[in-house]
Amino acid sequence: MSGMAHDDPADGLWNWCVRATIAASKIHAAVAGALQRPVTTLDEPVHGAVLCDVWHVGGEFPTVIDCYLTPSDLPEATIASAVAVRLGADVLLPDDTLNPTRYVLAEPDGTLRAVHVDEIETDEGTERRHLRPCTGADPACAPAPGCSRSRWKPRPWPEAA
Repeated sequence: MSGMAHDDPADGLWNWCVRATIAASKIHAAVAGALQRPVTTLDEPVHGAVLCDVWHVGGEFPTVIDCYLTPSDLPEATIASAVAVRLGADVLLPDDTLNPTRYVLAEPDGTLRAVHVDEIETDEGTERRHLRPCTGADPACAPAPGCSRSRWKPRPWPEAA
């Protein structure tokens, strides 16, 4: 049957942060290029387009991106990596644990790795600071569920030393 919600491949939500202050138009272009489909604002929805809201907060990752109606048939990490390459900036995306400090970092060279950041709630929104690798030794790795259960395993990050 057509028209059922599960038949629609555009049904997800992505929430990312960028390690730079970048204009919404540049974010929209990068997401559209990575997805090869139209991206528009929440104020100007277009049928078949991904809706993308962009705003700025403080911290090390000041550009916040919420993408709505994202394609469920494409891996979020792959698209975030492609967006990081297009923007030339690090992109944080949620990982697969329930650890509130743990993220996946998509780097401008396409690398994906597990990291931890501290979050601070402000009047403008959540600020993310103190980026560090998820090595399994960080105190943030200790809370259950452990980081080692993730698809994104803790690993040494020699260049961070």
